[in-house]
Amino acid sequence: MTKIRKVKRRKKYRMNVNRKRLRNKLYKLPTITCAQIKQSWDITKSTRTNLNQMGLAYDPNETLKIPNTKKELIDKVSKWKVEENDENKLQNEEDIEMTSVKIHVAEELETEAKAPRKRMFRLPNSQVHFLTYLMDKYGENYKAMALDRKNYNQLTWKQIRAKIKIFKGIPEQYNEYLQNKNT
Repeated sequence: MTKIRKVKRRKKYRMNVNRKRLRNKLYKLPTITCAQIKQSWDITKSTRTNLNQMGLAYDPNETLKIPNTKKELIDKVSKWKVEENDENKLQNEEDIEMTSVKIHVAEELETEAKAPRKRMFRLPNSQVHFLTYLMDKYGENYKAMALDRKNYNQLTWKQIRAKIKIFKGIPEQYNEYLQNKNT
């Protein structure tokens, strides 16, 4: 009897694979970019234990489970059966919640996430030059801007108005334009 091809294919030795490098990759520690986590990381412990001690979730699917109606119904039915048989045993058992040792990491991450962010949005220089040219030449006449010869992209007057509104909403670029216009 001959063997299945898949089984034979699996048993081939791969010459191009460096097994030593693969083994080292498995044991290599993860690169941590977050400063708070990096400070309180314990090299001797696994990733899962480190994150659990910090009050963070290793697997979000375990912490925030999607409700499964079939499993919930089965659990309810099994609880009814257990309650009828052993009412005294269930009263003695209680869940003990583990408090995180390094909870300050989760709190620091939370405060950092809630902190207001500075908007770093800027328009490209080519677009700024085009918009400033139109504003210098036509002022607030958007329909005339749409008919201009330099409107290569054939933007409508509403599109130009929206771009100018965005440009005016960026204080760094718009203030620079106003200063250059006044001098």
